[in-house]
Amino acid sequence: MKKSGSADLPLHGGHVPLWLSERMAKLGLAIVETIAMEFGTAEVIAKLANPFWFQSFGAVMGMDWHSSGITTSVLGALKKSVNPHSRELGIYICGGKGRHSTKTPQELIAVGNRTGLNGNDLANLSRLTAKVDNTAIQDGFQLYQHNFIVNTAGDWCVIQQGMNNVTGTARRYHWHSHDLKSFINEPHTFIYGENQGQILNLTAANAAGTRDKSLLIVNEHPDKIIKEIQQHLILPNHHDVRMKDVNMKRLGAMLWMAHENKPEDFEGLLMLQGMGPRTIQSLALVSEVIYGTPTRFDDPARFSFAHGGKDGHPFPVPIKVFDETITTLQTAISRAKIGNSDKIHAIKKLSEISMEAEKSFTPNDNFDALIIKERNESYLYGGRTVFGEAKPPKRNGDDSQLSFWP
Repeated sequence: MKKSGSADLPLHGGHVPLWLSERMAKLGLAIVETIAMEFGTAEVIAKLANPFWFQSFGAVMGMDWHSSGITTSVLGALKKSVNPHSRELGIYICGGKGRHSTKTPQELIAVGNRTGLNGNDLANLSRLTAKVDNTAIQDGFQLYQHNFIVNTAGDWCVIQQGMNNVTGTARRYHWHSHDLKSFINEPHTFIYGENQGQILNLTAANAAGTRDKSLLIVNEHPDKIIKEIQQHLILPNHHDVRMKDVNMKRLGAMLWMAHENKPEDFEGLLMLQGMGPRTIQSLALVSEVIYGTPTRFDDPARFSFAHGGKDGHPFPVPIKVFDETITTLQTAISRAKIGNSDKIHAIKKLSEISMEAEKSFTPNDNFDALIIKERNESYLYGGRTVFGEAKPPKRNGDDSQLSFWP
């Protein structure tokens, strides 16, 4: 098993309003169902185990792109929407935040009883991954969330999050059952996180002597200095989305595809005829979350341009667009189940066209104009934040021609 990675996130308070959580659940289920239908449930597990993909997944669902709240909110929404369809989908989401995390072993035993998997073994895996990240590796983060996701074939991943009240950050840990070797000897492919000096890491190879002298993984100092943390996914404290947070070439090519060309101009997109460019923009980013390769998710902030953020960054959540995205994806899934895969192919084509456009696309630096345009037009799409509904802008001039692309 590999520790597939971790992410350092600023602690972020607040709540997810009902109008957003209900839509997150619907869109999350539709994305998971599409991935499972197209690639299998093992791919759902693999994507969830990728910290970059997970952050992008949360951003496309309207959560604040950089905050720790993505973890609890996204997994809560998925558990609510996926588990009622677990028998059909073959995916089970266990655990949660706080007291719900302590119920994970019992939930996994129940999953075992329903599926024929060894629930006791799964429960032990759950306890051990938590023990490694909370005790064997003492980096100042105390776990408060633990989710275990498993499919009927026994593939699984763990997503758990710890809090550091001193630094005001949270750290999310991802585990993946693929290539299981050892829990206690270098189980991590790498750990993302800001270097905070020496930490206690009993899983390091040079701590083998300490492990040999320990009957259990407990709070003890290793005999040798642990290796420094190498690779980083550290999200900034600033709440707004800035040009440096996104891959401008990728974002610009997608916007050009959605707004400067009509869907009927492209073979395979006729099934999306009648949809406005703003919905095409959101669907293109959802398409990339479903079909994109791992290298496409190193700038999670870009995916917030699908449905904005609940706190208004980079812009209010466009409710009308969000609902149309959900309906389109749900319709595509329903048609595919009865053998009509035209809409699914059309949605897949969106990300393919966008990626093809990147090869020759040269973006300008009019990023601020893009944000202004999205915010000024937000009221047209039912824009909403936790602070209220978006209002028409007080215009000082005509910004209707603002363009992000050359």
